[in-house]
Amino acid sequence: MPRVFRGQCAGAVIATAAGAFLFSANAAAFAQASRATEGATGGATERAAPTAPALIVFITVDQMRADYLQRFASQYTGAFARFNRGAAEFTNAYQDHAITETAPGHSVTMSGRFPAHTGIVMNSRGVPDPQAPLIGGGGAGASPFRFRGSVLTDWLRMKDPRTRALSVSRKDRGAILPMGRAKQSVFWYANDGRFTTSTYYADTLPSWVQAFNARKIPQRYTGKSWSLLLPADAYTEPDTVAQENGGKDTAFPHALPSDTARAVRDFINYPMMDSLIAQLALDGVSALNLGRGPQTDVLAVSFSTTDAVGHAFGPDSREIHDQLLRLDRYMGAFIDSLYKLRDSSMIVFALTADHGVQPNPELRAQREHVPARRADVNGTIRAARAALAGAGADSGALRFEEGIVVIDRRALAGTSIKPDSVLASLAAALRKLDGVGRVDYVTAIATSDTTHDTVARRWAHMLPADFPADLVISLAPYAYLKGGTGTTGATHGTPNDLDAHVPVLFYGPWFTPGKYPQHALVADMAPTLAAVADVKPTEKLDGRARTEAIRAPRRP
Repeated sequence: MPRVFRGQCAGAVIATAAGAFLFSANAAAFAQASRATEGATGGATERAAPTAPALIVFITVDQMRADYLQRFASQYTGAFARFNRGAAEFTNAYQDHAITETAPGHSVTMSGRFPAHTGIVMNSRGVPDPQAPLIGGGGAGASPFRFRGSVLTDWLRMKDPRTRALSVSRKDRGAILPMGRAKQSVFWYANDGRFTTSTYYADTLPSWVQAFNARKIPQRYTGKSWSLLLPADAYTEPDTVAQENGGKDTAFPHALPSDTARAVRDFINYPMMDSLIAQLALDGVSALNLGRGPQTDVLAVSFSTTDAVGHAFGPDSREIHDQLLRLDRYMGAFIDSLYKLRDSSMIVFALTADHGVQPNPELRAQREHVPARRADVNGTIRAARAALAGAGADSGALRFEEGIVVIDRRALAGTSIKPDSVLASLAAALRKLDGVGRVDYVTAIATSDTTHDTVARRWAHMLPADFPADLVISLAPYAYLKGGTGTTGATHGTPNDLDAHVPVLFYGPWFTPGKYPQHALVADMAPTLAAVADVKPTEKLDGRARTEAIRAPRRP
């Protein structure tokens, strides 16, 4: 959903066991730091890799489209600049499922399996769990009880039970799902400005998280503003666009609320949130002693502000441009700080996104002189429900959520209404709507040519065999639902490539740098990391190891 955006500060200080570092706009300093460590991490020097990493760092950037890596490349000086120079990047990579939302996408990242097998079909059926309340409150209960199967951390622990993992995010689902059901150290941001976890993982917060919360970093930014990182002429995008952010606060600088309680709640929508996540991750590495070996440990970090800014302002806004420049520098300082804590030659990085995003239809229409497409799917569903009620049936027998239509045949058993006729009429009506790309019977998906039919394949990868579904609706490219999310700003969630095309890259001495044009999947990332860590998955995966990018290991 679009979020009302309210601002963030221009600078931030990160305090860790390695010392204090300023996340600034000093491009020369970041570039120098990157070059200083790049030779030790596989960016420039060809050599055999160590036998296994001591630390796997898996980074997910929420709503990061694949084109963002190159769109602002000339202005990157931190992590993205480092990765553009020295990573093994698969440029034709996708989240290969239909409902491109945060929860399904994060369930794929470290499991190597599609949502059809992880069981995480949509955000609303992701991690919400009233039986796992948050420690200290600050939000709804959450756990991975719906998640099915195993993840990379589980496979590592089968090899060596000493393996430990830490996962941090602004979002509960962004922190929880990369760890699967593993009861490791998992923390996310509460609406009162603290990081917390749920009773699924612990009864109390560890002392290091309590100490981090005691710093009250978000509270310090009450009433402060997010201004442009670079001079205004470094941005080609217009600063004031009426369709952005609900028509409110559309131009820089963006101020945080002057009320502290509101400021800490709204803090999640500002670039500074990503800096805070990086600080917590670094403190956790020190407190949990991750990455010292001999086992392989895991650090999963999900940066969520790109999603907040993208929803509010869209993928072609000045705000998303500045957000990505800031994230580049935040992550660059994070990597440099991590290298001061641990041996850089024993760390491997992986980076991807849970989904992409499509532009606001009205903004695209203005810029490209094409019609704006919004499909009135909800109106058509309401009409079908009204028809059921008019025939004496329960209108609730027809359900619709996230493109999925299901009819409750038992609810119609005592009536003269034929469920198959209802579905056929509804499908015909939906197919006539402008903006609807296609409507498929779920039973027909299994017999489709999923090799060449991308949309059918992504729906096949989406739905578990026991998930109730009769019809699936796919919007046409660039189309939104009428009256749905993205009425202002921008959104995602379809099987279309702009929502599915994401970065997939690996960085470290285990990988040969370069641009790899082969078709690749986010589901390939976990088996690839398992290969470099010399562990075997404990179940059948949907992805495969990208061995073309892996260097030969250095054996004793």
